[in-house]
Amino acid sequence: MDEPIMQQLIISGVGGQGVLFVTRLLAEAAILRGLAVFTSETHGMAQRGGTVLSHLKVGDYASPLIRPAQADGLLVLKAENLAQHGAFLKDGGWVVANGEHDIKTDYKMPLDAVDADTLAQEIGNPKAVNLIVLGFALAIAEKKGENQNTLFCSPAEINTVLNSRFGKKKEMLKASLKALEAGYSAWSK
Repeated sequence: MDEPIMQQLIISGVGGQGVLFVTRLLAEAAILRGLAVFTSETHGMAQRGGTVLSHLKVGDYASPLIRPAQADGLLVLKAENLAQHGAFLKDGGWVVANGEHDIKTDYKMPLDAVDADTLAQEIGNPKAVNLIVLGFALAIAEKKGENQNTLFCSPAEINTVLNSRFGKKKEMLKASLKALEAGYSAWSK
């Protein structure tokens, strides 16, 4: 019998980056798989640029908030937030961050970085940083193997969620899938 899926993720960024959108995509992917899911978020300033922190728990949990040193993974849409939210990560946890490959941190953690800002500009969609980081994380989870960055869902499941959300909005769907693929493909570069 397979071990039940239990995963706690922190998604961190600033207002306007789509932190809540990525959280909803991941939550919907969990629901599609028949998994229990909790989400919760905290907002800084109620405007673009304020810190946004989202908690996502997949599995049989009793509360939505993740305590410090308990998160399995951290998706960071703005590299500066790593210093602020790295304490949520447990020993053996992983980080996927938007930024240069030489991000400095005081925490000892496996850190994979993708320059999502540049990739978003290259594909002509500067608001796609969130999907690029998610695509990159999905590629790492799929290609690194055991005991590395693991995500409970696959790229195909996120594609299914995007198709169900944007099925009638063809241009939005096309742009979202392109951003996800740009992040996914960045892993092999």
